[in-house]
Amino acid sequence: MSSITFKPKQVTKKLLGALSSRAQDVLTKRYGLDTDAESHTLEAIGQIYGITRERVRQIENHALQSIQKSDAYKEFDVAFKELEVAIQNLGMVIAEHDLLDALAKDLSTKNHLFFLLVLGTPFTRKKEDDEFHHRWHVESKTADQIENALASIHGVLSEDDLLSEEEILALFIKNLDEAVARENDEETLKRWLSLSKRIARNPLGEWGASSSPNVRAKGIRDFAYLAVKRHGSPMHFREVAKNIEELFGREAHIATCHNELIKDKRFVLVGRGLYALTEWGYSAGVVKDVLREILKKEGALTRNEIIDKVRKERYVKDNTIIVNLQDTSLFKKLPDGRYTLAV
Repeated sequence: MSSITFKPKQVTKKLLGALSSRAQDVLTKRYGLDTDAESHTLEAIGQIYGITRERVRQIENHALQSIQKSDAYKEFDVAFKELEVAIQNLGMVIAEHDLLDALAKDLSTKNHLFFLLVLGTPFTRKKEDDEFHHRWHVESKTADQIENALASIHGVLSEDDLLSEEEILALFIKNLDEAVARENDEETLKRWLSLSKRIARNPLGEWGASSSPNVRAKGIRDFAYLAVKRHGSPMHFREVAKNIEELFGREAHIATCHNELIKDKRFVLVGRGLYALTEWGYSAGVVKDVLREILKKEGALTRNEIIDKVRKERYVKDNTIIVNLQDTSLFKKLPDGRYTLAV
């Protein structure tokens, strides 16, 4: 956690002292500066005073401007400078939640800091939109470049892409100005990544498009996908259920897990109860279906060649493959010992 030497609540108390009692009360309620740390909407404050929400907004804006012009504001110039340095040290631009978490532990103190950020002329707040979270910066050029780099990353990510932390950071650096990337450490780069609402990290620490079920895992089938992908090879459905519980702390009934694997096209049955990811190139269907597809694609093959190709797609014993090749209605053995389709 970054540190600040001034006490936010003491500073705001002195700054509010420059206002009328009603203006003080409006700002206290609006920003949650009271002991209960509860922020009120413009409408809620308007109902208390019997005025419109627009009138409350006018009072709020006039009160903020009055503080900025007061002697008290000048008195605490050092505190605003300290906040500016803190943001600079955190990378010049930072998501609002990350900034407040870095500077304070409790909600009440965070509310006071937020109020000071709103008041401070060095600070610019950009409201959240479809692409980014609320964020603060002290230098527009850097902020724009970081947002452009994040948008570029999202532009090249497909719904199926999952990148390791090392890979996402390398891609991020590639899209940043060389000087900006060089001057900032890995922790800063990760804070910048958290600005984006379209790029996110899944429970296993892999990065991808936040809209992807591989990232925003919701149901058992999504957690099953992550478990099998992490394992790196076919798994029995019982093992998948066990891994979901161990990796994610989610209760996974074996029967439910099996049903989800059957229904989801991301998985393919490759043996008795064994499931692989479709993206690994495994084929669906019984062994005879796999044999038929291989011979249709490759033409005549020797027994060993067939066994080798089937084993790359299905988890079956060699003898199971050989037995299925004996079906003369589907397969034919040539004089040279190779096998081909019967028809």
